Amino acid sequence: MIKEFKLSNNINACIKINKNTPRIALSLNFLINKPEKHAGEYLLLSRLLLKGTKKYSSEELSSILEENAIDFYTDMKHDYLRFRFVSLNEDFKLALSILSDIIQNSTFEEFEKERIKLKGELLAELDSAKVKVSDLFTKTIYKNHFYGNSYTTILEEIDSVTLDDVKNSYSEILNNSSKALVVVGDTDFNKIEQLLNEYLSCISASKQESSLISIPELSAKEYVELTKDDAQQAQIIQGWQVASIDSEDYPKLMLLNIILGASGLSSRLFLELREKKGLAYTVRTSYEVHLKSSVFSIYIGTEPSNIQTSIDGFHEEIEKIKNILVSEEELHNAKNNLIGKQQFITETNSQQANFMADYAISGKPFNYQEIIINKIRTISSQDLMNCAKKYFTDDFVLAVLKP
Repeated sequence: MIKEFKLSNNINACIKINKNTPRIALSLNFLINKPEKHAGEYLLLSRLLLKGTKKYSSEELSSILEENAIDFYTDMKHDYLRFRFVSLNEDFKLALSILSDIIQNSTFEEFEKERIKLKGELLAELDSAKVKVSDLFTKTIYKNHFYGNSYTTILEEIDSVTLDDVKNSYSEILNNSSKALVVVGDTDFNKIEQLLNEYLSCISASKQESSLISIPELSAKEYVELTKDDAQQAQIIQGWQVASIDSEDYPKLMLLNIILGASGLSSRLFLELREKKGLAYTVRTSYEVHLKSSVFSIYIGTEPSNIQTSIDGFHEEIEKIKNILVSEEELHNAKNNLIGKQQFITETNSQQANFMADYAISGKPFNYQEIIINKIRTISSQDLMNCAKKYFTDDFVLAVLKP
């Protein structure tokens, strides 16, 4: 059972009833319309939101959440800021009051401490060869764009971020954004709607603002390389800018991802490059979706002597998917795999709330996952071939890390 409505401040809201579940989940998203002034500003902002309010210190806030078994998170995505929590049904009102307090009254008092901590964590992450090549790939394929603010870019610019920058950005996101809210659990529609209006009506009204984030463009092939003295393997990522969630090609790209490398042992790249050619232990594809652009990429970790062989293997499999129709059996299996994954990743109340709110903040219906699954069922082999030819062009980024 689902009820969609607007809060008194025009926030687009939805309540989904899942009977006999002891914990209730909430997800609240704020759309981002402006790129950050300096890389890392938004990430620092999201980390500071749980570091104390005018009412509670950081330690008091942590203690209250822990004592009442409330799992509370803030997530900064490229396109939106998300607040989410999961609580026992009887503690929903308490969790909601804490959410309201955090949104209105966060103090950002641990700014310098959190900046130092963030820098240390990013440096530790970049010690991984896999993270390092991913960082190189991201800032290359989204060069000079907000989406390309990778770990290394953040480390270069984070010291330029001021406390006022963070406060001003937070005020901008709060006051000039569309908002989407989802609650999922065993509850009562009227009771929850009343509580949401009671505790969240203080938030600035949801509004549609023009986005100042540009659409990134990749108009030529680019090869970038990095050496890491202590690397044991070569790391390779090849990727293309492709359509996002607004396109009719969105479910087709999801299905191509499953066939090529996201279905584990049965994916083409795994079978061809690992099983038959013995080039790697790990080879996979990914489809990373943002509102303004998305990236379809292939990754492999391999012996340095196999770099060119692996790149040739990528090319061979891409040419196959572009020029040879997928068999009915492979298509059927891929659809079942993808639909099964979609159902698996929305088993819990928390997962359902997050996905529904994410779709809504992207301008889609709350039940968009159901719509996507129905679209997946109708995709033909010819659809996939046409999609592959459209996006897997010679305009790609190839990033290589080697010893």
